[in-house]
Amino acid sequence: MVLPLQADPIPGAEIAPGPDQTGLISRLWQALEDSYGTAGPFYAVIVLGVLLVLIFLPFLMRKQKDPLARFSFRDERLDDELVRLRENSDDGSLQKLAPYLEPSDQEQLSATRTDLRAAGYKSRSAVRVYFFAKAAMGLTLLLGALVLTLLVPEEPDITFSIILSCVIGLFGYFLPIYWVKRQGAVRQESIQNHFPDAMDMMLVCIEGGQSLDQAMARVGEEMATSSSPLSEELQIVTYEFRAGKDRSSVLRDFAERCNVNDISSFVTVLIQSQQFGTSVAQALRVYAAEMRDKRLMRAEEKANVLPTKLTLGTMMFTVPPLILILVGPSFIMIVRSLAGFG
Repeated sequence: MVLPLQADPIPGAEIAPGPDQTGLISRLWQALEDSYGTAGPFYAVIVLGVLLVLIFLPFLMRKQKDPLARFSFRDERLDDELVRLRENSDDGSLQKLAPYLEPSDQEQLSATRTDLRAAGYKSRSAVRVYFFAKAAMGLTLLLGALVLTLLVPEEPDITFSIILSCVIGLFGYFLPIYWVKRQGAVRQESIQNHFPDAMDMMLVCIEGGQSLDQAMARVGEEMATSSSPLSEELQIVTYEFRAGKDRSSVLRDFAERCNVNDISSFVTVLIQSQQFGTSVAQALRVYAAEMRDKRLMRAEEKANVLPTKLTLGTMMFTVPPLILILVGPSFIMIVRSLAGFG
C-alpha cells in the first residue's frame, strides 16, 4: 500500500485563523460608533427596518388568487356595463389591511367616501388606499428625513433632527388630504363652469321631443370633450335610470356626488316638477336662464377682483426698477461728490 506524500510546509506560511463570530457584532458596533457617534447603531436599526418594510410590503399587498376563478361559472351577459355599475365594485386593493385602514366609525367612513367620490375616486377600495397613502407617506418621509438629518451632518443635533423629521412626516401625512381636496375643487369647478351649457343642450333635447333620460344620455355624450367630470356623472345617472333605480334617488345621488350648489338646485327643480306634475321643459327653461346669469355674474366678479390682485405684482415689478432709474444717477453723483470731498 502506497501512502500519499505530504508536502513540506512552506517556510513563513501560516494558516489564517478563522473569523471570530463572537467578536463580529462587537466590531460592527464599534465601527458604527466610530463613524456616526454613539447613535450609530440606532441609525443602522432604522435603515434596516425601512429596508425590511420595503421588501415585505409587496408580499402583504399581493392579492391571493381565487381557487374558483378557473371555473367559468360567470355568464357573459354580466360583463355588460349596466350590470357592472349596479355591482358593489371592489378591486381588492389592500384587502388584508382593511380592518386597520378603514375607520370603524360609520359617519367618518361615509364622510371620507363622499370626499373621495367628489374628487373622482368612486371604488370601494379608495378609502383603504387613501388611508394607506397617508400612513405610508407620513412614515416614509419621517424615516427618510430622520436618516438624512442624522447621517449627513458630522455632529448631528438629535433634538433638531427629531423635530424636523416630525414636521416633514406631518407634511407627508397631510399631503394626500390636500391632494383629495384639490382634486375635488378642480372637479367641482369644471362641473360648475360647464353646467349651464349642459342645461341649454338638455333644454333643446327635451323641446325636440326627447325624454329626460334620453336628454341626459345625449348631453353626457356631447359633454365628453368639454368637461369629462360632468359627462361621467351624467352617464352614471343615465345608467342608473336604465337599471331601474328610483328616479328621485338617482337625482339625489347625482347631487351628492357632484357636491355643487347648482346641481343640487337643479335636482330640486326636477323632483318638484315630477311631484307636482308641471312641465319639465318650462322649469328647465327658467332654470337655464338663471344658470347663465349666475355664470355671467361669477365672471364679472372675477374680472372686478383682477385689478386688486395685479396691484401687488405691479408694485413689485414696476416700482423698484422705476425708482432705480430715477434715483440711481443722482445717488451715484452724490457718492462721487462725497468721495471727492473726502
